[in-house]
Amino acid sequence: MSEQTETQTTQCKCIVAVKIRGSIDAGRDARATLQMLHLNRTNHAVIIDDRPAFTGMLRRVQNYVTWGEASKETVLLLLKERGKLVGGRKLTEENVHVLGFNSLEELAQAIVKGEVEYWKLDVQPVFKLHPPAKGYKGKTKRSFSSGGESGYRGDKINELVKRMS
Repeated sequence: MSEQTETQTTQCKCIVAVKIRGSIDAGRDARATLQMLHLNRTNHAVIIDDRPAFTGMLRRVQNYVTWGEASKETVLLLLKERGKLVGGRKLTEENVHVLGFNSLEELAQAIVKGEVEYWKLDVQPVFKLHPPAKGYKGKTKRSFSSGGESGYRGDKINELVKRMS
């Protein structure tokens, strides 16, 4: 059994979810789901994996968030520029040693491969981002597949996160 769970966690994809709309008019279920994902404010991002519980949560709030598979470079960019420890201190190379990793690159690689779950580390689970440079390309109320910004966007999330950090 333990061998099966090990292979299952190493096959997980790393997903970055960004809240792009306010949720003041959202239903109670959507607001509760956003709170469980730690997406309490607009332009906040989280790193999760693609287990069915998380993908179901993302589908429930797809009108308020956008998400996709993150590359190692994107995860490293988020950790370097926006990563914080629980006390509010910046996540640096020295602080990563306390978490049990040699460098930020090693931590980013472990997150992308699914070897470690970011929200279970002793760090803040949320990345506070800027609004995207040159704005959103489409309307935030429309889905990405129909020319908007919300919902699933695949590997194009890397481009958006780069513009927001």
